[in-house]
Amino acid sequence: MTPPPLAQRIALSLMHATQVATPFHRPGWVYEEKLDGFRMVAHEEGLSVRLISRQGKEFTGRFPDLAKAVAGLGAESAILDTEVAVFDRQLVRRFEWLRGQPKDDVATPPLLMAFDLLELDGEDQRKRPLRERRQALEHLLTGERLILPVRRLSPNGLEAWQEVLRAGWEGLVAKDPESPYVGGRTLKWLKVKQPKYREGERGWEPKR
Repeated sequence: MTPPPLAQRIALSLMHATQVATPFHRPGWVYEEKLDGFRMVAHEEGLSVRLISRQGKEFTGRFPDLAKAVAGLGAESAILDTEVAVFDRQLVRRFEWLRGQPKDDVATPPLLMAFDLLELDGEDQRKRPLRERRQALEHLLTGERLILPVRRLSPNGLEAWQEVLRAGWEGLVAKDPESPYVGGRTLKWLKVKQPKYREGERGWEPKR
C-alpha cells in the first residue's frame, strides 16, 4: 500500500501547545502571538504546492494566492507549519473573515503566518532545535509579502502577556527554543489565552 504524501502524514502529527491557565515567565523561552485562523501545513516541491489542514483536508484551491506564494519561495522543497489568518485595521486577527471578508471594513488578504519549518530542500528539520528552525524559516521568507513569520513578543513572558492585552490578541504561545519538533501535545510549547476572547463574534458560540 502506497503511503500518503509526506505533507499529509505530517498534517496528522503536528506539534500542539498545551494550554495553561495563567501567564508566566520562563527564562530563555521565546514568546509568540497566538493566532486565530486555520492551522495549515504548506508543502512545496518544485512547482507543486499543497495546503493541508490539521484534519488532513486539501485547501490549495481555496487559497490560490497563498499557494502561488509558496511555489515562489525558491527552495527545492519545503514544508512549513503555518496558520492562515486575516487581520483588521488594528492588526487583530478576524477568524470569521476567513469565511467572507467584509465590504465595509479594511482587511488584509489571507496571509500565511509561518511559525515552524519541518523540511527544507529535502532535509527533515524536525530534530533540529527550534532556534535553528526559526532562523532558517526567517531566511527562507525574506522579502515575502503573503507568507510571514509569526511575530515574536518580549523575551519576558509577563511583559509579552501585557503586549497581548494591549493589542487585543487572542493569547500567546511560549516555546522552549531548544525543542525539536515532535508530533502531538507537548509541554515544550505552552499557550495562554484570554478568557472569553471575542466571544460570540467569530461565527459561533462556545460550548458551555
